[in-house]
Amino acid sequence: MHHVSTSTTIPFREWKTWVRLTEPEQPLEGALPLIVLHGGPGMAHNYVRNIGELASTGRTVIHYDQLGCGNSTHLPDAPAEFWNPQLFVDEFLNLVEQLGLTEYHLLGQSWGGMLAAEIATRRPAGLASVMICNSPASMQLWADGARALRAQLPADVQDALTRHEEAGSILDPEYLRAADVFYQRHVCMITPNPVDFQESVDQMEAEPTVYHTMNGPNEFHVIGSMRSWSIIDRLGAISAPTLVVAGEHDEATPETWQPFVDGITGATSHIFPNASHCVHLEHPAEFRAVIAEFIASHDGHPAT
Repeated sequence: MHHVSTSTTIPFREWKTWVRLTEPEQPLEGALPLIVLHGGPGMAHNYVRNIGELASTGRTVIHYDQLGCGNSTHLPDAPAEFWNPQLFVDEFLNLVEQLGLTEYHLLGQSWGGMLAAEIATRRPAGLASVMICNSPASMQLWADGARALRAQLPADVQDALTRHEEAGSILDPEYLRAADVFYQRHVCMITPNPVDFQESVDQMEAEPTVYHTMNGPNEFHVIGSMRSWSIIDRLGAISAPTLVVAGEHDEATPETWQPFVDGITGATSHIFPNASHCVHLEHPAEFRAVIAEFIASHDGHPAT
């Protein structure tokens, strides 16, 4: 056991943000903490929990459940417009302040990577590096990518998806089975789903306010309030060193993340073969090795 996890809650306005700290038993001098942003929006930290294993490299890893999901305050009655990127940027900046962090690395997966980019455009003091994992730079590109991947599914699967979406019967077992075909190819290639992943799905389905409001009913039928989101024209504002990560079969297709590489000065990318959207679950050791190398190269330089 090289690290220990504790949890706490911190106040955010009149609500609470739940935080998990995974701290190394032997901290490495100069190793800055890593903050992990989960996806969804509204998919809780569980499915990215194993990124906490990076604490074994001597740094603290910080997970939290974003407002509206997981162990943080749920607000099922909030109006749709309440849920927007600025809310989650504010929650993040509050977290950094409440934890007293002066410098940190930031890793976001899927929606978390979109949020990480939003945060990075604001150039907060102390942001040492950014990792954008499995994320689109615009939801229109995401929808286009999903459409292209759908067109590669077996004809009967495509037919079931389209038929039930048009009929509004997206809770029909036939539709859910067809959706699973897409998920197994492009979201998480491990079957059955890992426990961590299933926990995030289960908590979202139990109280889907944030996911359904901002995204929609599933990963490829995006009809929520974020459907017109784009950060492409703001990427020039990002000055932190940036790594863009994706899987070969990712629902975040190359067209969706290439703008990050093109638009952020000095950004680099890493594509994992034989992986989809949840690279960190499909190839955990390889994923963590790439991340560990990147953040170590952008750590603080302790005074000698």
